[in-house]
Amino acid sequence: MASHMDVGAAPRTRTETDSLGSLEIPADAYWGIHTARALENFPISKRPISVYPDLVRGLAMVKQAAARANREIGVLPEDKASLIDAAAQRIIDGEFHDEFVVGVIQGGAGTSTNMNANEVITNVALEMAGREKGDYAFLSPIDDTNRSQSTNDVYPTAIKVGLSLDLRALLEQLDLLRRSFQAKADEFHDILKVGRTQLQDAVPMTLGQEFNGFATTLREDWNRLKENAYLLTEINMGATAIGTGITAHPGYSVAVLRHLREITALDLQTATDLVESTSDTGAFMSFSSSLKRNAIKLSKICNDLRLLSSGPQAGFGEINLPARQAGSSIMPGKVNPVIPEVVNQVAFAVVGADTTVTMAVEAGQLQLNAFEPVIAHSIFQSITWMRQATFTLRVNCVDGITANRERLGAMVGSSVGVVTALTPFIGYSASAALAKTALLTGRNVADLVVEAGLMSREEVVKQLSPARLSGLEAVTAAIPTVSSAEDL
Repeated sequence: MASHMDVGAAPRTRTETDSLGSLEIPADAYWGIHTARALENFPISKRPISVYPDLVRGLAMVKQAAARANREIGVLPEDKASLIDAAAQRIIDGEFHDEFVVGVIQGGAGTSTNMNANEVITNVALEMAGREKGDYAFLSPIDDTNRSQSTNDVYPTAIKVGLSLDLRALLEQLDLLRRSFQAKADEFHDILKVGRTQLQDAVPMTLGQEFNGFATTLREDWNRLKENAYLLTEINMGATAIGTGITAHPGYSVAVLRHLREITALDLQTATDLVESTSDTGAFMSFSSSLKRNAIKLSKICNDLRLLSSGPQAGFGEINLPARQAGSSIMPGKVNPVIPEVVNQVAFAVVGADTTVTMAVEAGQLQLNAFEPVIAHSIFQSITWMRQATFTLRVNCVDGITANRERLGAMVGSSVGVVTALTPFIGYSASAALAKTALLTGRNVADLVVEAGLMSREEVVKQLSPARLSGLEAVTAAIPTVSSAEDL
C-alpha cells in the first residue's frame, strides 16, 4: 500500500464520525471508524480475520450478491451497486485482504467483522470512483454497502460460504492422502506381518492390508464430510435483525439467494423459518462434529504409524518413516516421528475447538447467538489445520514410508500366531501345544509342525503362504485333524 507520509512528518489521517463521536483514521487505511473501535476493544487473539481468506471471500461474495439484488429490486442506484459489485470482486480475487484487520475473537455477534467488510468495500469503491477514502456522503458503508442487510444474516451466511469453500480444499487433500495410503497398500501387498489386538500378537496379515485399512478409513471420512456439506447450505439472507426482514424489500431475499448461488456455485437455500434460522447455530455444531470425527480417525492412523516405526532397534521397527529432522539435542542419530506427532496435536486442537463450538451454540439466547465469532474461528481453525496436516502427512511422511521386509519376515516366522492358520488341519489342541512349545523354545512354528509329522513341508508352506495367511486365498478343505495334544 502506498504511503502519503512526508519524512519526519506525523502520519496523515482522516476524521471519521459515528454515533459515539469522532476518531482519526490512517489516511491510507481502507477500513474506517467501526473497525478502529474494534481494534481498540478486542486486542484478544492478535489474529485478524484475514488469516481465514475464505471467510473474507465469503463476506465479499455476500456483499456482491446483496448489491446485485438491491440493484435488481430498485433500492440501490445502478452506479452505486456497480461500484460495490466491482470492489467486492477485487476482494474475491484476493486483493485487500490485509485490510480485514479486526480480531477473530470479538464481542458484538460479528458486527465488527461485518463493518470491516462494509468499510473496506466502500473505500475500495470510492477509490475506483476517483473519490477520497471516507467520502461516505458519496457512498456509505451502512446505507449503501450494507443496504437490506444486518450482521445477523450477513455474518452466518458468510461463514457458511467460507467454510464451504474451505471444505473443498480439505476434501481434495484428504483424497490425495487416501491415494497415497492406497499406493503403499499396493506396494506392500505381499509382505507378511503379525497382526495385533490389544497390543498382543494375533494372526498374520499383510502390511498391504494394514495400509489398505488406512485408505478405507479416509475414504469413509471423505464421504461423511461430503455428506455433511449440506449443513452449510441453508442461509438466512433477508432475515435482517431477527428474522422478520425489517428494512428489507419483500423481493430481496429471493433475489439475493439467486445471485449468491450464481456467485458461489453452491447449492444454497433460504431457510423456511428465518426467525428460527437467525437464532439457531446447530448446523455449525454438527459440522464441527464431523471435522472432529475425521481428526480422531486420522490421529489413530498416526498412532499406528508411530508404533509400527518405533525403535528402530528396540521397538516394532516394521516400517521406516522418512527422516525429517534431527530428533535430539543430546542423543546423536535419534530421529523422531515428527510428522505423525504434529497431526496428533492438530487432532487434539480440533477436539478442543469442537467443545468450544458446542458451548458457544448452547450459550445462544432468544433471537440471536452472540457467540458466532468464536464458533467461526474454531471451525475455520479446525478445517485449516486439518487441511495443512493432511498435506504434510502425505508429502513428508506417507509417500516416503518403506517396509523392513527382513524383520517382518523373521517376526512372522517365529510368531505363534501363524499356528492359527493350521488349526483346520491339525486341530486346536495340537495347535495350542505347538504354540506353547514355540514360545518356550523360540523355534519356527512351521519346523515344529513338520517335525511332529502333522503336515508335510509342502503342505505347511502352502497353508502359510501370504495369500492364505492374509485371507486373500480361501482355505477350501482340511486334512484329518489330530484329536488331542497327546497325539503329538
